[in-house]
Amino acid sequence: MQYAHLGRTGLKVSRFCLGTMNFGERTSPEDSFAILDRALEWGINFLDTANIYGARLGEGVTEQIVGRWFAQNPSRRDQVVLATKVYGRMGEGVNDQRLSAYHIRKACDDSLRRLQTDHIDLYQFHHVDRSTPWEEIWQMLETLIQQGKVLYVGSSNFSGWQLAQAQGEARARRLVGLVSEQSLYNLKTRAIELEVIPACQAFGLGLLPWSPLAGGLLGGVLNQPQTARRGSDWIQKNLEENRSKVEAYERFCQTLGEEPGNVALAWLLHNVAVTSPILGPRTLEQLNRAMRALDLTLDQDALKQLDEIWPGPGGEAPEAYAW
Repeated sequence: MQYAHLGRTGLKVSRFCLGTMNFGERTSPEDSFAILDRALEWGINFLDTANIYGARLGEGVTEQIVGRWFAQNPSRRDQVVLATKVYGRMGEGVNDQRLSAYHIRKACDDSLRRLQTDHIDLYQFHHVDRSTPWEEIWQMLETLIQQGKVLYVGSSNFSGWQLAQAQGEARARRLVGLVSEQSLYNLKTRAIELEVIPACQAFGLGLLPWSPLAGGLLGGVLNQPQTARRGSDWIQKNLEENRSKVEAYERFCQTLGEEPGNVALAWLLHNVAVTSPILGPRTLEQLNRAMRALDLTLDQDALKQLDEIWPGPGGEAPEAYAW
């Protein structure tokens, strides 16, 4: 396994992060445990979850599964950089969501209980909260850090200017601030190249792409459409909208002699801004097959051809659309 610093921190994480969104909803607890075990065997030390994962309001099903896995062998906790998230609705109460100090405090304690741990290594804002001031958010996180409940703070689904705003407020309080941003990023969806990636590089944030296979569209969908994570209706709609590109992409992967999913992952790993793509395996086989991407080198000609098949926005803003 290869490792990289998480943004500008001294913390090293594996080049793949194990995402757990399927645990408890599409993957049984027993199969989830097997995937977690194998991830450790592969050298993956970066584990991402969220309090809303598991599809049952307020229960934190996925966090509970991860917590039970830790409880089976407490030594596992020290082998893992544990990341979870706060923002989503966790109850019927008016304050059971978003990023008020009230909700963050309760959500953190609830996550710690479900995960059966005394600290969260990377606590991520799952979405920006436009209704809560940053001084309130950072004051609460500063308290959690002082209490030893949180070590690092990250964001997810932020725009470039929102990252700048968050970092400005953190620096005013003499805090480290954000160390990572988790964004939707893959060959098909490249909008963050305009401003989010430049912001991550400017502020020293590690980039953690989620949905690296575009929900299965980049995973060899022409041969195995039923394997798409989001179900046949979603994948069929996106396949029809992008059929010519998918066909060209899979033909190109055939010339490389590589599986489409691994080419998509390798493309992300070639981007210097990317720390760890987030894998979301439903099965042990999917995890094992993804490891091939770590050893897959794409030369400049291959990268150019991928850009032609899946063009990005044209570079950074404002040059991408102005001058």
